[in-house]
Amino acid sequence: MFRGSLVALITPMQADGSLDAKAFSDFVEWQIAEGTQGIIPCGTTGESPTLSHAEHHQVVDLAIKASNGRVPVIAGTGSNSTAEAVDLTRHAKEAGADAALVVTPYYNKPTQEGLYLHFMAIADAVDLPIIIYNIPPRSVIDMTVETMARLAKHPNIIGVKDATANLTRPLHTRAACGPDFCQLSGEDHTALSYLAAGGHGCISVTANIAPRLCREMHDAWAAGRIADAIAIQDRLVPVHDAMFCETSPGPVKYAASLLGRGTDHCRLPLAPTSDSTKARVRAAMTGAGLLN
Repeated sequence: MFRGSLVALITPMQADGSLDAKAFSDFVEWQIAEGTQGIIPCGTTGESPTLSHAEHHQVVDLAIKASNGRVPVIAGTGSNSTAEAVDLTRHAKEAGADAALVVTPYYNKPTQEGLYLHFMAIADAVDLPIIIYNIPPRSVIDMTVETMARLAKHPNIIGVKDATANLTRPLHTRAACGPDFCQLSGEDHTALSYLAAGGHGCISVTANIAPRLCREMHDAWAAGRIADAIAIQDRLVPVHDAMFCETSPGPVKYAASLLGRGTDHCRLPLAPTSDSTKARVRAAMTGAGLLN
């Protein structure tokens, strides 16, 4: 079971757009030192759509090496091609990842039966725990609770990253898939609400720049210090807003650059972060005590 504060890692890049392996490894080290309970390389926040296969493998390898078994590594291995997703998941298994995060196929718009067959093919091909990443705003399709319940019967399909922001969804998923099916919020704004609805944690964008606060919020909730958890949530809401006021990961990479964690470079087709967004990010971070 994965729980608590997990981070959807950015992929630091040099100013020319090449991977910055040292900055990435140092970033993982910092995340662990700050209390992050699990790391997710090569997700949307890690710009997986614009990583080559060789780069994808390299980033997963770097994450596993840098974490050195101290926290779980859940490798992003999704694709809108089932064969490609199988290959990426096989690499994650061979590299030593603890699980794979597999997004619902984008652009193709499969039916629910197509979704079922896609995830079953991956789960049958690779003996590695799989977390379904359901994110309708980016993939267009929404996996139903009924389809997820069918998939949850497979021993390798162990949970969901839910980025629907629908807080009735974890209630129905828990009823359909059981309390041991790992439910992780994929929306920072809903982290505490999701826990209250039976969730187990959050795969966070904001944790890239506020890992200690995110961990402290989850710890407070787990200890029953609800008022403390809500106080941290209130402190972070303007940061969450700023991280998504422009297409992610632009704002969070700029925020990380302010902390000395790599450049703010994102690969095209993501444009450089606008000046107005930069000002909002800086103001939010200062207000939350993340910048002096």
